[in-house]
Amino acid sequence: MKCRSRSDIVGLILNAANGGGATKTKLMYRAYLSSAQLREYLGLLVENGLIEYEGHQTYRTTEKGIRLLQIHDKMEELAPLCFAEKA
Repeated sequence: MKCRSRSDIVGLILNAANGGGATKTKLMYRAYLSSAQLREYLGLLVENGLIEYEGHQTYRTTEKGIRLLQIHDKMEELAPLCFAEKA
């Protein structure tokens, strides 16, 4: 797996929790994170109001999180940060 930035990981988590919510397991698999890593990121995202806990172990992206995701996607489109790996 390639190196990913924190913003890339946040984007993956927000995408996974967008539209109906997601369990911790779904978030872990979609963002390719360990349980410990996911706990760290969820704490950060909840604290900043980007994702919210809905109950029954389900998390949902907030409106603020959706706006951040749109900005992140636009930045990726305008100035891609991922460069092709050298062979």
